[in-house]
Amino acid sequence: MAHPSSHLLDFYIDGAWRAPASAERVALIDPATEAPIGSVALGDEQDVDAAVAAARAAFARFSTTPAAERVALLERIATLYEARLDDLATAISQEMGAPKRIARRAQAAAGLAHLRQAAEALRGFDGEEQMGTTRVVREPIGVCALITPWNWPMNQIGCKVAPALAAGCTMVLKPSEEAPLSALLFAEILHEAGVPAGVFNLVNGTGAGVGAALSRHRDVDMVSFTGSNRGGVAVAQAAAESVKRVHQELGGKSPALILDDAPLDKAVSATLKGAFLNSGQNCDAPTRLLVPRARLAEAEAVARQTAEAMIVGPPGDDATVMGPVVNARQFAHIQALIADGLAAGARLVTGGLGRPDGLDVGFYVRPTVFSGVDNAMRIAREEIFGPVACLIPYDHEEEAIGIANDTAYGLSSYVWSADLDRARRVARRIRAGMVHLNGAFSDFAAPFGGYKASGNGSEWGRYGLESYLEVKSIFGHG
Repeated sequence: MAHPSSHLLDFYIDGAWRAPASAERVALIDPATEAPIGSVALGDEQDVDAAVAAARAAFARFSTTPAAERVALLERIATLYEARLDDLATAISQEMGAPKRIARRAQAAAGLAHLRQAAEALRGFDGEEQMGTTRVVREPIGVCALITPWNWPMNQIGCKVAPALAAGCTMVLKPSEEAPLSALLFAEILHEAGVPAGVFNLVNGTGAGVGAALSRHRDVDMVSFTGSNRGGVAVAQAAAESVKRVHQELGGKSPALILDDAPLDKAVSATLKGAFLNSGQNCDAPTRLLVPRARLAEAEAVARQTAEAMIVGPPGDDATVMGPVVNARQFAHIQALIADGLAAGARLVTGGLGRPDGLDVGFYVRPTVFSGVDNAMRIAREEIFGPVACLIPYDHEEEAIGIANDTAYGLSSYVWSADLDRARRVARRIRAGMVHLNGAFSDFAAPFGGYKASGNGSEWGRYGLESYLEVKSIFGHG
């Protein structure tokens, strides 16, 4: 299937499509077939310099545009984006293997939600306040480097680009080299919407090449990075020399506390479906299911039934619930952790090593559930980023809370209870940036971000807008 963009070998800099400085290319592999579907250009420091210079030159004017003008711009982008939802979904399926209905209804739709939410946040935002005799104002931070991952490409691009535009910042986007196709379409949409030249720029490339060059660039005022912890540390180290702001949304190992009064069948089934959504390639996936020890066998039976009912197959099939993982490297990583769980003595409930029956080509993983897992095991501590979940038994509520918090991460968490007040009380004791009660969905208006090794700062909604603003005190104002 042809990709709907004609700019696979171009970058978008200063309002125009340009050939890259280097001839370096990387092959794009369809994760469902393992076959090449094209190639994309990789940028270098020269491309980064050109993009940053364009963003710097555009900042003075764009930063002073009236809020109403920026709201109108975001609305134009959203209208054009919605018209190309099918193209975006096709690109996402091709580049990272999302089933077509998930690619459109969840993946592509998330980018649209962030565009609309940024416009709404800006409409209701007052950037000035009086504090004593001082006028406190909020101003756009400047040139922003936006580095995004492959697992939810439009969600992550949307939740960075939209609030940056709303704030009046200019930017350089480096999408993942694993998922550049939808990003190129996004750039076409912004161009058609009339984003002023230099305000939005796109340079494809690797983290070691383009990502590092952006992070250390002295004309970049802020880096917003979503990805692995290793990548986040590298970005922070590169950015430290110029003391720029660094915003990070990193990994997770989210617990789901199923309390002893919870409806176990519903809680286990819904949690596993959430854990295996997008082939388990979600930073906030509830992959540690904490269940009462007395009901462990019951939880295992529900988990087995839920996992084995999931239809794994080609992204283009209407019946497919779970497609492949993104690439051969990720497939091998997941297989190694499944093997480690088996070697460590975890009990395999369903799934395991290898591909599902009948899927001999493509990076397909069997939906896998382990039980009797000790929280010290590697499969309970490391982010697997695949369809692998652990059932961890506990004896009482205090122990469950302790296990939930016994992790380096703190991105998300989940609590199930028949007593909503009890669920809320437990939620306040979990050291994580987000808690979902009884299967509640995320809210695009609410902050998305984590504690501890899961990063710093929040995205989405008003908090996302504020992350692209500086605070200035004007003393003696009145």
